[in-house]
Amino acid sequence: MSFSIDIDTGGTFTDGFFLSGDQSASVKVPTTPHDLTECFLKCIEAGAGRFDLPVEDLLYQTEVIRFSNTIGTNTIIQRDGAKVGLLLSRGQGELAPSQELEGKAPLVGPEMVREIGGEVGPDGQVVSPPEAEEVLAQAQELIDAGARSLVLALTGSDRNPANERMARGFIKELYPRDYLGSVPVFLSSDISRRGGEAQRINAAVLNAYIHAKLVRLLYKAGEELRQRLYNNNLFIVHNNGAVARVAKTRAINTYNSGPAAGLLGARMIGKLYGADDLISADMGGTSFDLGYVRGGQPSYTLQPDVEGFAVNVPMLSIRAIGAGGGSIASVNGKGLQVGPQSAGALPGPVCFDLGGGEPTVTDADLVLGLLDPDYFLGGTMKLNAAKAREALAQKVAEPLGISPEEAALAIKQDIDRAMAQELAKIKKDMAAELEPLLVVYGGAGPAHICDIASAAGLKKIVMTPFSAVFSAFSSLGMDVGHLYYRRVGLSLGDGGLAEAMASAVASMEEEARRDMRGEGFTPEEISFTLELLMQPAEGGPEVKVSAAGDLIGDAAALEAAQAEVRALLAAQGWSGDGALSLNTISLLAQAAVPHYDFPQTPPAPGDASQALRGQRKIFTQKGGEGATVPVYERGKLGNGHAIQGPALVESEHTTVYLPGGWGLKVDQYNNLLLEEA
Repeated sequence: MSFSIDIDTGGTFTDGFFLSGDQSASVKVPTTPHDLTECFLKCIEAGAGRFDLPVEDLLYQTEVIRFSNTIGTNTIIQRDGAKVGLLLSRGQGELAPSQELEGKAPLVGPEMVREIGGEVGPDGQVVSPPEAEEVLAQAQELIDAGARSLVLALTGSDRNPANERMARGFIKELYPRDYLGSVPVFLSSDISRRGGEAQRINAAVLNAYIHAKLVRLLYKAGEELRQRLYNNNLFIVHNNGAVARVAKTRAINTYNSGPAAGLLGARMIGKLYGADDLISADMGGTSFDLGYVRGGQPSYTLQPDVEGFAVNVPMLSIRAIGAGGGSIASVNGKGLQVGPQSAGALPGPVCFDLGGGEPTVTDADLVLGLLDPDYFLGGTMKLNAAKAREALAQKVAEPLGISPEEAALAIKQDIDRAMAQELAKIKKDMAAELEPLLVVYGGAGPAHICDIASAAGLKKIVMTPFSAVFSAFSSLGMDVGHLYYRRVGLSLGDGGLAEAMASAVASMEEEARRDMRGEGFTPEEISFTLELLMQPAEGGPEVKVSAAGDLIGDAAALEAAQAEVRALLAAQGWSGDGALSLNTISLLAQAAVPHYDFPQTPPAPGDASQALRGQRKIFTQKGGEGATVPVYERGKLGNGHAIQGPALVESEHTTVYLPGGWGLKVDQYNNLLLEEA
């Protein structure tokens, strides 16, 4: 037997998907915020138990482990990253992210910013190099002030990183890596080679800010795996759609990596149904994450917003709001408020009985009867319904003068309304005429999604058997790869364009072959994808197109790319017909690894009544006495079985609430297809 393991650590739970041949298992364990390697290893232990194997035997037979996590996101939100010293070009100090943002401390304190000399001209030539004495003096001041990492972000480094590299050389000569007093030095040109000084500075600072915590986690996880007989690379999921080993992972590429994997997994599901237009919706314990696929292409942004900081590191685009099972409900002067604050994994919702005192969405779902207190996580975690009801009564129901059940319903309706508004915005952004498929996942989502979809005007939902661990499952479909950028910054009519493009592509391919060799792949196993980032020469929106054919030697291929760019710009409101500028070339180098093939199952005998577990009273109508609805066991539903709402469908890791007016059918892929009448 050989295995693959995919793990995603979220704010509340850590999910795992284990595959061996046609056998699979999904597991869910509580996240341990104090030490994420603990829940990482507990997830592997739980998976080994599913195959009745000792952990060492499982890992010895495992070919690949892929890991996504929220440590970068949480570090930025909580402002508990490394103390960063920032070296900028003279006159660029105002671009430093050294101001408070929404009441949160700056990433870099104003006292931790220094300016140095050196200049790169518009043509990419070095006008003047930095001076060693000045660089060392400023770096020493920052280190003496407590800097645990240094960032060099010098003007023009997107065109030519020579000055940044020279300045780093001065510092590392004084502080070699083998000295205990050494500090890591990050170059903005290593993080981004795209235009936009402020965005490149932000990207480099964010990378340095989260680097130390991520390094501690990933190298510790890797060492723990080796001690347990795992002999292959630990691959880290990146937000650009690929995975890479720890040594070739930059911290900023892990931001939102789990939701990014989920978006690609949703596209994989869409392909089963020939759906090129879909929305992915992930409701977990902490957040509600949305992405979309249009025309087969996942949502992607060239100018991401990373927790309020504009960066120029392109990544898959995920829209997140603070709405999850752990979202805290409270009453203030304006009435009921749900989220964005979350109870997280510890103490978690009141019903977890881990010390939490603030009622959450999960507590409300339990009081409403949507959750079975004795079957949460397949019965491995008992929920305290009495404590949940008491907390709801004290903190929400009594201040509002209503019953605990009415309070719970108000909480559910409030969070559903907020999520429906975001879902409707995504649908509008895609195009009004589209009827996208909705792919839903996350442990908390299935209990809410039908009501959310109805309010957002969506009528068709698909839910896989792995929906509760979908981000982990989805990384199974990701290949090993690296993404490279080179700044060009020339008009398409410029006589030096062909030479600049050829030089950029050759440089990226050389770097890619070296990196992929380190991942264990031969040149023959590598595939390349070239993309162009272009905009009107006079300024305007920037768009990305895939390059087909030999762009350097084939005028027709370049003309086709131009035509596509103009069409994309026109769709964004650009009405000009002037020259186009080629800002940046990107190269994606990938090597395929085995993927999951969705097995098809024959029609199941009988009907859905064979999966009936019993009945339960739920409170989903305002002012009502509750209604008794059938409860079905997900594992006993097969191809062709159908259910009409209202009903509940329970699996080991999640519960589907099917309201009246909705129907459910199991298809040949063992997916649930939900549709509103």
